[in-house]
Amino acid sequence: QVQLVESGGGSAQAGGSLRLACQVSGFSYTSYCMAWFRQAPGKEREGVAAIDSDGRTDYVASVKGRFTISRDNAKNTLYLQMNSLKPEDTGMYYCASDGWWLLPEYNYWGQGTQVTVS
Repeated sequence: QVQLVESGGGSAQAGGSLRLACQVSGFSYTSYCMAWFRQAPGKEREGVAAIDSDGRTDYVASVKGRFTISRDNAKNTLYLQMNSLKPEDTGMYYCASDGWWLLPEYNYWGQGTQVTVS
């Protein structure tokens, strides 16, 4: 059974930092592109950052230079380091696997973790 479990969300002040983690189990995720998405109230879900099996990354323009996506294949864990947070970063953040970069058609999703920036 494929499972993606996010952790690390919470509240932060503008300018602060948070680190999200996504523990993956049930399949060999090392061969797949993985990504973080977010959804703010009343808005569509958007791709925030993605990383492929070779470690290449892509980011939505609004987070470039502030967020860093990484993966630890030995621990089956995906991370999102978020620095210089802004109130507009507020939303539910989802981990996703087996998809294509920042496009939303991923096969596996976590349950989400809330990030609130004030």
